[in-house]
Amino acid sequence: MLLSEEVKEISKKEKISEEKIAKRVARGKIVILKNVLRDIPPVGIGKGLRVKINANIGTSPDYVNIDEELEKGKVAVKYGADTLMDLSTGGDLDKIRREILKIPVPLGTVPIYQAGVESAIKKGSIVDMSEDEILKVIEKHAKDGVDFMTLHVGITKESLEKLERQKRIMGIVSRGGSFIACWMLHNKEENPLYKNYDYILEIAKEYNVVLSLGDALRPGAIADASDRAQIQELIILGELVDRAREKKVQCMVEGPGHMRLNEIEANVIIQKKLCKEAPFYVLGPLVTDIAPGYDHIAGAIGGTIAAYAGADFLCYVTPAEHLALPSVEDVKLGVIASKIAAHAVDIARGLDYELDLEMSKARAELNWKKQFELCIDKEKAIEYRKRRKPQDKDVCTMCGRYCAVKLIKRFKNEADS
Repeated sequence: MLLSEEVKEISKKEKISEEKIAKRVARGKIVILKNVLRDIPPVGIGKGLRVKINANIGTSPDYVNIDEELEKGKVAVKYGADTLMDLSTGGDLDKIRREILKIPVPLGTVPIYQAGVESAIKKGSIVDMSEDEILKVIEKHAKDGVDFMTLHVGITKESLEKLERQKRIMGIVSRGGSFIACWMLHNKEENPLYKNYDYILEIAKEYNVVLSLGDALRPGAIADASDRAQIQELIILGELVDRAREKKVQCMVEGPGHMRLNEIEANVIIQKKLCKEAPFYVLGPLVTDIAPGYDHIAGAIGGTIAAYAGADFLCYVTPAEHLALPSVEDVKLGVIASKIAAHAVDIARGLDYELDLEMSKARAELNWKKQFELCIDKEKAIEYRKRRKPQDKDVCTMCGRYCAVKLIKRFKNEADS
């Protein structure tokens, strides 16, 4: 599990000693994303490291454009995504994944998508995929160089039966989780990922693939958050973390979802306790259900609270969430929202504060060139400034000649002369 060169690289980037990182990797508190077959900079996620963000891209059955997905990936990385996930379910899935793998950041996938889609095409339904076909897709992704995989291992026959009795409003909203649940209901058998977990661990160990233990029962409505089904799955995921660590396989745990703002901290604490400080990867969480078109903001609010409470990895949410496959612009906005959330938490933890200090100094000096260099989205900042040009080039049109910074400088200089 311990990869010395990767530990050195992460130590340099994160400004934490190699010894600390190595110990935390050995204990499962940090994971290093880098398949042994890929030549990319490794990314560390976990205790003491900067908060990382992921951007989901990929085709759908209704819209397949590889070039656009590649553009989304490049734009996501440009604006701060540390990793990408290919969630494609339409088109040539092998080709799409292999093209996205050319972008030099860690890539995650959800292998059950490909297994289900191919089964639907060849046999007529996702529920007709065999256990062997599922495992072969997992191995194929590992051999292609995929760095981490979401596997919905924690949903079992027992938990599915309990969910039926619980009468959630939204039920199962995880696409991968629904594939597994439908398969279990149709075949009346245990989750094939759960049954074959030891074999999956062997594949992961061989290629140094990080297992991202998916939350099939994550809440898709704030009314369903923190219910028995969600927590029961988390207990099972904690047991699966133990089994992965015994086999020296890296893993992290995925979390909600939709959740009331006041429940987020408690959920992070519970996850860290049950999963023995395994890195926590959260989607959002979205703190309200009524923000379609603005869900990147709802997700960034929840992500900030989750990360400050101890979550390590934020999956972005785009404005198109719940509405459509995101565009390149949607991806950009989603990444920036998550980047702001992650950076805000890093500042609170005492990391990267110097960037904001430099921005403050540039503002105090009315140094517009420096301000633009420090922006997360330089192009947008320049566009806004050009949109309404001030008469005095030192200020902006918000205050014009009544600019507080310029006024104070002027009268201070007069008083000193």
